[in-house]
Amino acid sequence: MDDSNYDEFGNYIGPELASSSDEESDTGHEYEAEQREPEAMMDTDKINQEDQDETSGDEYGVARQPMAMVRRVDAAQQQNQIVLHENKKYYPDAEEVFGPGVEALVQEEDTQPLTEPIIAPIKVRKFQVNEEEELPETSYSKEFMVDLLGYPAMTRNLVFAGHLHHGKTTLVDLLVASTHTWPEWDKMSPIATPTAKMSKPNDKAFGYTDVHQVERLRGIGLKAMPVTLVAQDIKGKSYALNIMDTPGHVNFIDEATASMRVADGLVLVVDAVEGVMANTERIISAAVREGLGITLVVSKVDRLIMELKLPPADAYYKLKLTVEEVNNAIAACPLADSSMQVSPELGNVCFASASFGWCFSLESFARKYVEQWGMPVQPKELAKRLWGDIYYHPGRRTFVRKKAKDAKEAKRSFVHFVLEPLYKIFAHIAGEDEPKLRPVLESLGIMLRKADYALDVRSLLRKAMCQFFGPPTGFVGMCAAHIKSPLDNAAHKTERLYMGSMDSATAQAMCACDADGPLVVSAVKQYPSSDASTFYVLGRIFSGTISAGQSVRVLGEGFMPGDDEDMALATVSNTWIYCSRYKIPVSGLSAGSWVLMAGVDGPISKTATIVDTRIPEEDLAIVRPLHFSTASVMKIAVEPVVPIELPKMLSGLRKIGKTYPLAQTRVEESGEHVILGTGELYLDCIMHDLRNMYSEIEIKVADPVVSFRETVSETSALKVYGDSPNGKNRLTIISEPMEQGVAEDIESGEVSLDWPARRVGQFFESNYNWDILAGRSIWAFGPGDNGPNMLSDDTLPGETDKARLRSVRDSIKQGFQWASREGPLCDEPMRNTRFRILNVDLAEAAIHRGGGQIIPAARRVCYSSFLTAEPRLMEPVNYVEIQAPADCVSAVYTVLGRRRGHVTHDAPKPGSPMYMIKALIPTIDSCGFETDLRSYTHGQVFCQQYFDHWQIVPGDPLDKDIVLRPLEPSSGQQLARDFMLKTRRRKGLGDDVSIDKFVDDPTLREIIVSLSQ
Repeated sequence: MDDSNYDEFGNYIGPELASSSDEESDTGHEYEAEQREPEAMMDTDKINQEDQDETSGDEYGVARQPMAMVRRVDAAQQQNQIVLHENKKYYPDAEEVFGPGVEALVQEEDTQPLTEPIIAPIKVRKFQVNEEEELPETSYSKEFMVDLLGYPAMTRNLVFAGHLHHGKTTLVDLLVASTHTWPEWDKMSPIATPTAKMSKPNDKAFGYTDVHQVERLRGIGLKAMPVTLVAQDIKGKSYALNIMDTPGHVNFIDEATASMRVADGLVLVVDAVEGVMANTERIISAAVREGLGITLVVSKVDRLIMELKLPPADAYYKLKLTVEEVNNAIAACPLADSSMQVSPELGNVCFASASFGWCFSLESFARKYVEQWGMPVQPKELAKRLWGDIYYHPGRRTFVRKKAKDAKEAKRSFVHFVLEPLYKIFAHIAGEDEPKLRPVLESLGIMLRKADYALDVRSLLRKAMCQFFGPPTGFVGMCAAHIKSPLDNAAHKTERLYMGSMDSATAQAMCACDADGPLVVSAVKQYPSSDASTFYVLGRIFSGTISAGQSVRVLGEGFMPGDDEDMALATVSNTWIYCSRYKIPVSGLSAGSWVLMAGVDGPISKTATIVDTRIPEEDLAIVRPLHFSTASVMKIAVEPVVPIELPKMLSGLRKIGKTYPLAQTRVEESGEHVILGTGELYLDCIMHDLRNMYSEIEIKVADPVVSFRETVSETSALKVYGDSPNGKNRLTIISEPMEQGVAEDIESGEVSLDWPARRVGQFFESNYNWDILAGRSIWAFGPGDNGPNMLSDDTLPGETDKARLRSVRDSIKQGFQWASREGPLCDEPMRNTRFRILNVDLAEAAIHRGGGQIIPAARRVCYSSFLTAEPRLMEPVNYVEIQAPADCVSAVYTVLGRRRGHVTHDAPKPGSPMYMIKALIPTIDSCGFETDLRSYTHGQVFCQQYFDHWQIVPGDPLDKDIVLRPLEPSSGQQLARDFMLKTRRRKGLGDDVSIDKFVDDPTLREIIVSLSQ
């Protein structure tokens, strides 16, 4: 170390030295140059190669040399240019990683909630369970069934209907199990209670027609589902059965009504213990109105043996009582006749226990005796002696009509030949072990495996009874004999339903069920696909043949000849035979069959008529729209939680209208969207489908309310007149209530203005003692063609120019329709009100009495005459049928009393430990009634309720002296005003009704005000 370079303190004072940073940078540059050398050589090689390629591509090698030199200069510049820090690229772009066409979103902060996964799983939209991927094996070939459907005489169109839990779906399961390979049904225990079904919503062992998830979760059927199969009767003759399984809940009576439109006969299923219930009577009434043949299946006969433990003689009386109740319900229908009565002697009654696998008629049971014992008698002759007051004397071996006094051992023939053998089989299987049971069963021809004897009693009973009775041939024979084929019933059904001329070629083909005639299909039901993305249309072919790819016209319910507004062209993309869990694709189907179509659902809202495009437009007509025995009186208001999702909700509401026949959707003046349905369960199912299937959004629901009606209780206090806007026309009208029963006759179609005026006058003269001229002077019913209000012309020729009046008749009718559709009290439809035109003063020039002048004037004068006739509000009333034990009857009275209800009938159910209570309760107070009733009775009570009639709400809705206190329930005479004000506020109307808006003359206004005071 040289000390001269440092001072005494050790500081360096020698010559300048190179800094360490410069050394490092020099070293770095040298290293980078070494690294770049091979890369540059490689790049130079590439450039030279490209130059060679370019030069070789040119014939002379001259034209492209300048371009190659430029590229070499650019490459050199790119290698030597300085890259700024902000331009440096450390990571590849999303396009370089994922490829082109991938959307990349860059967010500065995480806006995705923790409840949502970063990568959402693939959502499978499937709302139907047990949908078969392949066609199941059947005891017949699918080709044979399709060919058999081509012969209408060998086809039967049936609808299975009855009360809730009376065994309709189980009976369908029995028919399916006898014709299909269904291993799950064979292994299932017969005790499939609703609780068991709800615990296994995807189980394939029961409910062949319960394909929707919500049906399994609720344990009841909610949709009418079809099944087509081939079954044999007693003689081995095959028939194609189109079966429609309908819901039993009273809220879904619309499904049964729609099913009856495509059927030719009704199979009424009645529980042997419960007998005829509320929904049973309504179904019988609907079947009689549709003109269907009626057959009866008394189901769940096993309950008499295993639950009630009735002796055979008492069981006979219970079964006889059930048949008599059905006949009484049929006789109570106005249009019924004696040919519709049912009786086992006639052969149109079967007895069944579908859960245990057996169903028989008297003829099929008699055939077993004849075949097994070789009796020298025809089964039909023996069957005639197995019901009624016919006794069998075992000593004499003869049948006697009247029981002899000395013949104590003589028994009723049905008890001796039918019930006692059944009781013995049940008793042996339930009480004996295999060593004693096997020889008994084998003597009856029942051969079971050893493993079968180890089953529980119910499963063993099903195995044994299925073998003993075999397939339900007696049921098939009953349907074949007592329900008309589509060919035989075509003329009757066409005359009742077709609205066109019966002399046209189309009507003649429909009456003949002609497969070669013009195509006419009545579409009554729409079914969503498994993912609810599209709809399939089910209809009955009245004439012609439909095939895939065919162009058709779709005529809506509002179609009128000469008006193309409700007509659309469509192409049938596919056709199937619908069997609930599977669909059989077919190239085409002919008249008399049921067909499931795709591609025609777009223009259909509820029902439609599908016709051939070759039918001339002047001959086009529709099949009559469905007529329901009830009305949608309960309504809820809905709106999306996120307002931007309103279009999704509107699309879902349109789909709801397609699948629910009685559902109605409308928009009130306040902007709220309202859904109308028949009851709480009906609306609950609608909201389930709307939220989960059709909209898939969160929806807010308001408290349920009801529809009201407006009526009058007196005749108008004075003649009220109204002027047109130009002041050149004046109408004088009074209003008055109609006689009791007139509104119901108009709604049910007992009278129609399509009749000649003479016939209308005779109807009112004979039924209500009207003057013949009063009946002929009726102009219109409203709202609609069958509305429960009436407009009549009572003007005198000497006071009114009849020619001018006829010229404005349509305008006055439109004003009346407008007024009757939206009443003055709370914009609800009018009911049971008759408007009489007393005088009309019209302008001479036609231009001054056009529709713009007359229509609003007619509406205003209808309102003013209505308000001067003691207006009242009407509310819907529900009929309630309650089954309760004897110790719960007092609790039922208590709950009804708290909801303005009252009991109309209270009596024990014959042959049952239950009481039957019938009551009436206002619909607005029925919300939550069933839940309240069950909580009071600890779940021991079961009730069904449906809309029954309209009644006037107590009180005057225009009485301003009534004080309504907030947060306090109204009672007594306050109800009418309370309902009116709350309805007006909900609809965004004013708080009160004033006649000043409808009366222009101040003098007349003062008179009306003085009269009202």
